[in-house]
Amino acid sequence: MLEKFLIDIGLSEKEAKVYLALLGVDNYSVVELAKKTDINRTTLYPILERLIKDNLVTEVKTGKKVHYAAEAPERLTTFIQNQKTKLDEQSKLVQDVVPQLKSLHRESGERPIIKYYEGREGILKSVEDYFQYPDEKGGVAYVMYPRDLIEETFSPQELKTAAAARINKGVKNIAIYSYSKKEIPSDTTSDRFQVDQNEYPIKSDISVYGDNVRIHTLGKKLSSIYIKNSDFAETLRTIFKLALNCLKKIEAKK
Repeated sequence: MLEKFLIDIGLSEKEAKVYLALLGVDNYSVVELAKKTDINRTTLYPILERLIKDNLVTEVKTGKKVHYAAEAPERLTTFIQNQKTKLDEQSKLVQDVVPQLKSLHRESGERPIIKYYEGREGILKSVEDYFQYPDEKGGVAYVMYPRDLIEETFSPQELKTAAAARINKGVKNIAIYSYSKKEIPSDTTSDRFQVDQNEYPIKSDISVYGDNVRIHTLGKKLSSIYIKNSDFAETLRTIFKLALNCLKKIEAKK
């Protein structure tokens, strides 16, 4: 139990074993300590150096001989405080290091993260997760969806909850949609472009936001696919922009 405690606060298994062995005696030579702990002398020297550096062990010199003694257990309080200080410093440092590591990751190429959700509840869960992945708030999500199929599949409250997940994240929709009813006007949270569902049939709900893509298959077999990949997301975003440019040109000619 004591050994586990020492390991939990930051000592290695062998460091904990050496410290406990020294606590039970006035002092030990390296030879005596090796016999007591079953750790060979070559390994013991660097362990003792670390424990001395952490002020948990001290050298006791008698003539030309060097023995080692454990410091009082109260020194563990200082050791824990020092560990906490180091951890706080590392936590601050990681804020600078993580962006650099992300940059290296992008340079070396990235493997896509793919998740699959099944059923109606799975789609609702995927929408919730979709807007949680990016670290930052705001931005634009490009969306294409069949409004009729969505209204047949989900209740008004479920649609409201899904929209709230996006709006609370500060994300604006730019949407291309089909609908058998009248046009849904744009507002401050969404720019909407309606297409003729006979000329341009849309059967799935597709969205791209940041490096994230989600695809909902609607109809009889409900499912959702989430893909995180910057290249795939950027390519899909380009397709959306091309489609939107074409729609704007068509509107301008009317």
